[in-house]
Amino acid sequence: MERLRQRADFLAAAGGIKVPAATFVLQARDRREPGPVRVGFTVSKKVGNAVERNRVRRRLREVVRLKSGDALRPGHDYVLVGRRAALSADFSALIEDYQRAIARVHAKRRSKRDAQPNP
Repeated sequence: MERLRQRADFLAAAGGIKVPAATFVLQARDRREPGPVRVGFTVSKKVGNAVERNRVRRRLREVVRLKSGDALRPGHDYVLVGRRAALSADFSALIEDYQRAIARVHAKRRSKRDAQPNP
C-alpha cells in the first residue's frame, strides 16, 4: 500500500465515488491500471488546530493500517477526509464507519459495472 502525496492524485480521487460517514468521507477511484493500492488522508482547517488535525489523521491512518487487509483493491486510490467527529469518536466506531464505507464503495462499483450492457 502506498500513500497519495500529490495534489493531482487527491483531486482525481475527489472526482470518483464519495461515501459519507459520521467521522470521515471516503473518496475512491479506480485508476484502470494495475498497481498498488494508494491511500491519502486529508483534514481541513475547519476541523481544528494543527494538533487536532494531526490527531484525526493519525487515527484514520491507524484504522486503515489495521483493517485494510482484503478490503482495498489493487489499482484503486482511496482518500479519507477527516471530520471533527473523528476526534471524540470511539475507535471501534471509526473502524465500523471504515468497514461500512469500503463495502459501500465496492457495492457501488459493482452496480455501475453490472448496469453496462455487454457488446
